[in-house]
Amino acid sequence: MALPIVNSIISWFLKKRIHQIELFLKYPNDVQNELLLKLVHTARKTEFGESYAFSTIKNYEEFTKNVPIHKYESIAPLIERCRKGEQNLFWPTPIKWFAKSSGTTNAKSKFLPVSNEALEYCHMKAGKDMLCLYLHNNLETKLFTGKGLKLGGSSAIYEDNNSYFGDLSAILTENLPFWADYSSAPSQEVSLMAEWETKMEAIIDETIHENITSLVGVPSWMLVLLNRVLERTGKNHILEVWPNLEVYFHGGVNFNPYREQYKKLIPKKDFQYFETYNASEGFFALQDVNGSKELLLMLDYGIFYEFIDMKNYKGEASETISLSNVKKGVDYALIITTNSGLWRYLIGDTIRFTSLQPYRIKITGRTKHYINVFGEELNIENVEDALKITCEKTDALITEYTVGPIFMEDKKSGGHEWIIEFIKPPKNMNYFTEILDNSLKAINSDYEAKRYNSMTLAMPKIHVAQKDLFYKWLKKKGKLGGQHKVPRLSNSRAFIEELLTLKD
Repeated sequence: MALPIVNSIISWFLKKRIHQIELFLKYPNDVQNELLLKLVHTARKTEFGESYAFSTIKNYEEFTKNVPIHKYESIAPLIERCRKGEQNLFWPTPIKWFAKSSGTTNAKSKFLPVSNEALEYCHMKAGKDMLCLYLHNNLETKLFTGKGLKLGGSSAIYEDNNSYFGDLSAILTENLPFWADYSSAPSQEVSLMAEWETKMEAIIDETIHENITSLVGVPSWMLVLLNRVLERTGKNHILEVWPNLEVYFHGGVNFNPYREQYKKLIPKKDFQYFETYNASEGFFALQDVNGSKELLLMLDYGIFYEFIDMKNYKGEASETISLSNVKKGVDYALIITTNSGLWRYLIGDTIRFTSLQPYRIKITGRTKHYINVFGEELNIENVEDALKITCEKTDALITEYTVGPIFMEDKKSGGHEWIIEFIKPPKNMNYFTEILDNSLKAINSDYEAKRYNSMTLAMPKIHVAQKDLFYKWLKKKGKLGGQHKVPRLSNSRAFIEELLTLKD
C-alpha cells in the first residue's frame, strides 16, 4: 500500500478520537466524579480498599475523609510486596510492570506500578491522542509518510521476582504492538539498549538514511542526539539530514532554555513544537493548539485529580480541592488517583490553571525544587523567566544550569550560587549577573526584599562551567539519557559541591 494512502487511513482513524475528547471538554467535572467512583468500586476488595472502607465511599467528600494523602515512602512497603509476587494489594488486576523512577539525580529509586489498564487506557491512549491533536491542528500533515524518531530511556527491562522494571519509556517500547516498528525508529532492539553512548551511535546508524518526519523525547537528551547527528554527517542543520521533518513532541523538562538552540538546529518557519506532560505515574496533559504554551488536562485516562494550594501546602497533612473548585493563576501541588492503584498520591509537581473552560494548565515546577533558605520563595518559573530575559539582553545561550544556596556565616549575608553551562557566553559576565539579579527582583518581590541592601541575600555568584560539565556529572552518576534531569533549584548545597569538584 502506498504511504500517502496509509497516511490518510491513519489520519481518519485518529481523528475519530476528537469526538470522545469533546465529551470531557463539555462535562469535565461529571467525567472526573464518575471516574473516581469507578476506581473506588473497582478496588473495593483489594487490601488497600478494605483498609480504607472503599465500599462505603459514595462521593468525593467521603473519599477524602477515608483515604489519606500518600507520598511514595508511605506506600513503598505495599509496592515491595507486589514486586515480590503478592497481588490484589492496591489494584485488583495483576501488576507485573514497575516504572523505575529516581526523580532527582540523588534520590533513591522508586518503583511505580503500571497496570495493564494504565498501559492501554492511559499511556498508549495518550500516545494516540498526541498524534490525534496534532493531526486535528495540521490537516495537511505528511507525518505518516515517514517515521517518528523516538528517544527513550537508556534502561533495559529487568526481571525480579516474576515482575519487570525499567524506565517507563522502555516498558512502553516493550508493550508496543508489532506494527509500531514500521512507523517509528530506531528499532525496538536499539531502543532498549542499556548503555547510553553506544545506544546513541546505534540510533544514528539506523536513522540518518531514514525519512524522519517527527521527533519524540526529552529536550536535553534530544539536543545531544541532534548535535551528534550533525557531527557525524557534517551537515549544517538537521533539515539537511531529514528534509521532511515537521514536528517535535517534547516533555519532561521546561523547553524554554532549549528553544533558541532548536530553532538554529531546525531552521524551518512552520516547524511545530508540541508539548506533553507525562511521568512514570501517568500521562496528564497535552498541547492541543499549534504554538500554544498551555496544556489541555486529559480527564479520561483513568486518573482522578486533586489539588493543594501551595500557599497552604503541608505535605500529606494538606487540605485538597477537586477540579470543580480550582482557580486560574494559583500554584497547586498535584494529587492523583490512578488505574494503577496509586491513591491520593502526591507526585511532587506544581501546576497553574490558565483556563477553566476547558481546563488548561502550565507546569510551574516541583514542590521540592525551589530555594527558600532565606524566605525568598524562588521557584523554577521565576528562574526560567529571569534567565530568558537575561539571555535576550546579553545575547547569551544556556544549555544547563543549577542553583544552590550560600548559607550565612558569621556576619556575612547569604546568597545563591549558580553553575551555568553556556553555548554562547555573554561578553560581560558582570553585566549578565546584574541583569539576572534585577530580573529576579522584578519577578519575585520576596527575592527583592531579601536583596535589599544585600542584608540577607548578596549578589548572585555565578560559575561558568566548562563544556559538557553536566553531561560528565550525570555520566559519573550513571544517569545518562531517559528521564534523568539536572536539578535546577535546591535548598541543599549537595549538587553544587559535587559539580564544583568536577569543574576545572
